[in-house]
Amino acid sequence: MSLSDDIKTALQADAPLVALLTGGIHNDIEEISRYNPPAAFDANNEIKPCALIKLPNEAPAGPYLTSVRTTFVIYFYQREGYSVIEPAMALAFADLNEKNIGTGVWNIEYAGAVYQQRDQALDCPLGSLRFSAVRRL
Repeated sequence: MSLSDDIKTALQADAPLVALLTGGIHNDIEEISRYNPPAAFDANNEIKPCALIKLPNEAPAGPYLTSVRTTFVIYFYQREGYSVIEPAMALAFADLNEKNIGTGVWNIEYAGAVYQQRDQALDCPLGSLRFSAVRRL
């Protein structure tokens, strides 16, 4: 299982988070785009509250030749306002920060958040959490 899959599994184990994110937690797509993934949109093709896990970069990080620091971002979306995004971000933070989720992961550390932004392409509210996972390949 990949780190992205392990993160998704950990988040999906949080029943209150899953209840908030009715459009799902996604990690197997490049981006949330109009109509894709279908589960993220309602019958009127409006975005439902959902999240997308992205692993944008990785860099060597001792103490071993095979240890790395993988940065990942979780993007949170909803149609209007931030009434779901902000509680979902708080739950995801609690689920991941200072945890060792997945194979070979020593620790996941909070690296920052962006609140009350807007996704221009989807024309909807957006928030994001950034973490760093120190792990051994």
